[in-house]
Formats: sequence, structure tokens, C-alpha cells
Amino acid sequence: MKKRLALLLAGSLLLGLTACGGSSSTSATTAAATEAATEAAAEAAETEAAEAEAEAETEAEAASGDMDALIEAAKAEGELTVYGSCEEEYLAAACQNFEKLYGITVKYQRLSTSEVYTKVKEEAGNPSGDVWFGGTTDPYNEAVADDLLEAYDAINAVNLMGDQYKDPENKWYGIYSGILGFMVNNEELERLGLEAPQSWDDLIKEDYKGLIMLSNPNTAGTAKLVINTMVQMKGHDEAMEYFKALDQNVIQYTKSGSGPSKMVGPGECVIGIGFLHDGIYQILQGYDNIGLIVPSEGTSAEIGATAIFKGCAHPNAAKLWIEYALSPDCVDLAKDNGSYQFLVITNATQPEEAEQFGLDLSLTIDYDFEDAKANSAQYVEDFFEALGSSADSADSGRFLTE
Repeated sequence: MKKRLALLLAGSLLLGLTACGGSSSTSATTAAATEAATEAAAEAAETEAAEAEAEAETEAEAASGDMDALIEAAKAEGELTVYGSCEEEYLAAACQNFEKLYGITVKYQRLSTSEVYTKVKEEAGNPSGDVWFGGTTDPYNEAVADDLLEAYDAINAVNLMGDQYKDPENKWYGIYSGILGFMVNNEELERLGLEAPQSWDDLIKEDYKGLIMLSNPNTAGTAKLVINTMVQMKGHDEAMEYFKALDQNVIQYTKSGSGPSKMVGPGECVIGIGFLHDGIYQILQGYDNIGLIVPSEGTSAEIGATAIFKGCAHPNAAKLWIEYALSPDCVDLAKDNGSYQFLVITNATQPEEAEQFGLDLSLTIDYDFEDAKANSAQYVEDFFEALGSSADSADSGRFLTE
């Protein structure tokens, strides 16, 4: 406002001087008025910048005060229980660092996302855990729909790269993003005289019969993402027909979403469907026979999340965990502990490995999270019906739950 007033006054001065001056002095008068206007605008801009800086400092001080109060309240509770759906190595590192930073005793357990969702749903508002950490958001959204997660307006959410990385009601926050694709054993493909699949539709070719592993949608959020992705790309009915055909080539459905990636290098399967950052981990462990493939017709990117369980025993420690999970203190541990996803906060350090292996988030579709939230459970039932099995008794020899 001050800047606009200054410019208006300077403009009035310019017009007045021009109107009053004679023709011989018009140029000098105009130059003087222009200089005055420039000086007034600069002064107004400096004032505006100073006010903005002061306001930012005030907000930062308030946030710092809120964080200090939260830390003290969390320390008074003294304990935190974390259910983690990321890989064990990263989960352990994140929990141990939180305990070191705040002196709060952390208990943690690694469970797949669907296992966590099922467990918390059965506990019906009296959760045995406080927070959920890692794993793709489709099961988180099911938990939101069932009112199992607590809304929390995180201070550190200002560092998120966009609103797509959080629940609209702040019931979960994104901490990383990973690309869905294929991992292939190049040596086995060569031995079998086969080309690597380049598309989702390639996977249903008879050439790949008995060579593919996917995770179990009863236990793994990764498999739910695959189902939702195919429904969104192909339409519901065509997607179910696709899964009937794909099932003919799947030798096993693993309990964990990362399970197929661990089978490709040793040759226990030739093609694994899952997140490509899991493939990067296996390559860096020495399995240089693995190739990473982004499906040519497009794919999805997961958002790995964190959330507070509604009714948890340690609500302040849980809120502090969310702040921690949205900070470099937590997410920068990922790349040093076998997790090479893209990070989604602006003040974190992106893992070079993701770009080194050619991963690119621009290759992903515009995933409809609202459709997945509303329909994931039904789509999983439809998946098993299409395969001719129920979700509870699905061909237990191939659908692993342990």
C-alpha cells in the first residue's frame, strides 16, 4: 500500500510540474519528476521488504516457540511406538536418530502397509502404535476413510514441494516419492533368448510364463498401487482382464512390496514388479545383472507417507515425530541406509543414485488419489475375484503372507 501511494504521489508531482512548466523547461522538469518518482518507489520497496522480513522473523520465532513447547511435551511422555513400512534399515536409522536427538525411547516394528492398516483397523480406536512411517499412501488413504488417522497441522509442512504431498485434511504427510516399474535379470533373459519387457502389456506375453513376481495386495501397498494404476490407465473391466492374463505368468506374490526386487538378482525370478529404488539398492549391493525399466505407456509414482494414529498413547511424541519426519534430520538418512527415493521437501538433499540410474518423475501419470481412496478395497476384491480366488484364501501357495 505504501509503495502504491508513493508512486501515485510521484505521478501527480510529475503531471503537475509538466503542466506548470514552460516548453523550454519541460525536459528538465520531467527528468526531476521522474527521479523523484524513482526515489519514492525505491524507498517504498525498501520499507515493504523490511516489513516482510520482520513478519517472517516473527512467524519463525512463533514457530520456534511452538516447536520448543512440543519438544518439552513430547519428552514428558518419554516414549514412542513406530510402525514402519519402509525398509528395515532406514526404519531403524530413523528411529535411533529420533531417540538420540530427543531422548525419547522409541520402539519400532517393520510391517507392510496393508498389515499396518489391518492391525490399526482391528484395534478400533485404541492403537498399539503411535505413528506410521513409510510405505505408499493407498493404505493410508483407506485409514483416512475409516477415520483411523489424526489430523495435525505440521510446522515443517511449509517445506513440502507441493500440496500433492499431503492429505487435504493433514492426516498424512509425504516424505518421499518412488517410481513403479520392472526389474529384470539381464543374464537370465539372455540365457532364455528373451527381450526385456518394455511395457505393462508386454508382461502378459506367453514368453514370460512363470518368470514374474508381484507382491500380494492383501499385505503390500505396492500391489494395491499396481491395481489402482492399471484401473486408472485401462479402465476397471479391462484392468481385471489384464490381471487374469498377468496371473498366468506370475510365479509368486510376495508378502512385501520390495520382495520381488530381492529375488531378481539371484535369479529366483526373472522379472520383478515393484519400486525401482528397491532395484537400485540391489544393484548397489552387487547385483549388476539387474536392469531397471520404466513402462513405456506410463506408470505411477508412490508417495511414501507418515501419519499419527488416532487415539494413540503418546500424542505429543507422535506430533514431534511428524515434524522430525519432515526434516533433513530424518529424510537425509534414507540414502545412507539403502533407500534411494526422491525426497519431497525443499530443504533435503536428493539422492544422486536415483538420477544416476535414469529415474525421472516426469514419466509418471497423474494418479487419482481420490479414486484410490474411495475404491482401493473394492478393487482388491475385484482383483481376487478376477483371478478366481477370495482375498482370504487366495491360492496360498503363491500368495505369501509370511
